[in-house]
Amino acid sequence: MTALIELKNIKKVFLTEEVETHALKDINLTINSGEYLAISGPSGCGKSTLLSILGLLDTATQGNFRLNTHDVSDIDKNQRAFIRNKEIGFVFQSFNLISDMTVEENVELPLTYRTDVSKSQRLQMVKDALAKVDMAHRTKHFPSQLSGGQQQRVAVARAIAGKPSLILADEPTGNLDSTNADGVMALLDTLHQDGATICMVTHDPRSAQRAQRLVEIFDGQVIADNPVNRAAKETATHSTEAAA
Repeated sequence: MTALIELKNIKKVFLTEEVETHALKDINLTINSGEYLAISGPSGCGKSTLLSILGLLDTATQGNFRLNTHDVSDIDKNQRAFIRNKEIGFVFQSFNLISDMTVEENVELPLTYRTDVSKSQRLQMVKDALAKVDMAHRTKHFPSQLSGGQQQRVAVARAIAGKPSLILADEPTGNLDSTNADGVMALLDTLHQDGATICMVTHDPRSAQRAQRLVEIFDGQVIADNPVNRAAKETATHSTEAAA
């Protein structure tokens, strides 16, 4: 398998009023291309910090980070923004859609920063992404006209429109009821089956069981990294299908 992400001895220290907070301690993690990984752990354990580093939203205090064989440990802010926009798609708990933009405009927005994509290409990529999440019939609607589940589908479309190497999902079902949560998880399953590499932070054990692999974080350290139990995964999937 090809390693998409390689983290070696990653540390993150926050300094506030002369107090050092060690958020991450010697994290070593490899994510292979096409893998579906879940990260779990209690609040404050370092999950969100780790996801921010993976998404190039923050930098580690120490350690090495390789993305698609390139060392991105010490690149500057502009380089991080360029690589982040091209290589990484984000799905957030709070959807993060812009209220005065239509569905189509929200999905297109990250692509407008891509100098390698023309206007006509952008529109086709948006169309393809919305079709993949079954929201092609809502292109001219605004976020306020959509349910929570529909808004998250649009957020997923925005994440995948640019065909990123990695999808990072931060508690993607956290603001959804069980029915809509199951729908979003089924969508992530489909994306993974189509070849997407997904890394998801979740508090929900049932959502975590949908992944191939579960990494558990505690007190800034990886305490377990194991394949997901196949029987448990099938139970989680079947329960979603039954709810649908």
